[in-house]
Amino acid sequence: MSQQVLSKDNSILEAKGLTRRFGGLVAVNNVSFSVQKHEIFGLIGPNGAGKTTLFNLITCLLPPSSGQLIYEGEKISQLRPHQVASKGISRTFQNIRLFGELSALENVMIGRHIHSRNIHPVAALVSGMLALPVANQQEKETKQKALELLEMMGLNDRTNEKAKNFPYGDQRRLEIARALALEPQILLLDEPAAGMNPNEKHQLSEFIREIRDRFNLTIILIEHHVPLVMGLCDRIAVLDFGQLIALGEPAVVRNDPAVIEAYLGDD
Repeated sequence: MSQQVLSKDNSILEAKGLTRRFGGLVAVNNVSFSVQKHEIFGLIGPNGAGKTTLFNLITCLLPPSSGQLIYEGEKISQLRPHQVASKGISRTFQNIRLFGELSALENVMIGRHIHSRNIHPVAALVSGMLALPVANQQEKETKQKALELLEMMGLNDRTNEKAKNFPYGDQRRLEIARALALEPQILLLDEPAAGMNPNEKHQLSEFIREIRDRFNLTIILIEHHVPLVMGLCDRIAVLDFGQLIALGEPAVVRNDPAVIEAYLGDD
């Protein structure tokens, strides 16, 4: 397996022997890697290789059967998903999960709920019911941040339109805006280019670089469009049948015989 030596001083996320079993099926099998700060880290492999299960382990939607996940020096494997989100890990999903009956603005505002918890919940409830200044100020700040994100996504002319009425590409952008509303340190993108045409994929690649730099993010993405991954990612991990078979820079991974056999093919 090709592998790059990392500087632990700059790592933000470490997987140590992560394993997830579903009965007799081992979906993720003893996977270890580190992701560095400000890196765009790709995760590729055949369908059923365990990529989305690994995302679910990172965001604690699933607990590992064994192994540890360490985020900024802290073991987080036993946390709940909302606790992981509050610590700075956000994600999108392979199947878009927007609130279809809510507007674009409302969808993004919901993403900022974590940052509206700096007062006691009872106090927040009472303030909201009585329209007290503390609630009004938080609502104003949340709305302004959401509008800024929608403008950045090119959706500022559709803020009041229901999410279910958006075309597929715009729904993808809206979901990314909602994920960014959490102000994450790590953003996980699950097949962000799915359903996009070549021009849209090129624009997406440039956009991912832009948000990485603008928000000082670390980005981990699952993607089947190999040219996008090879041109965008700093390093790539390859899974096959739940096992990590390669890890390194794109040029190294592209020429790895195990990756060619399992996923890329001779072409």
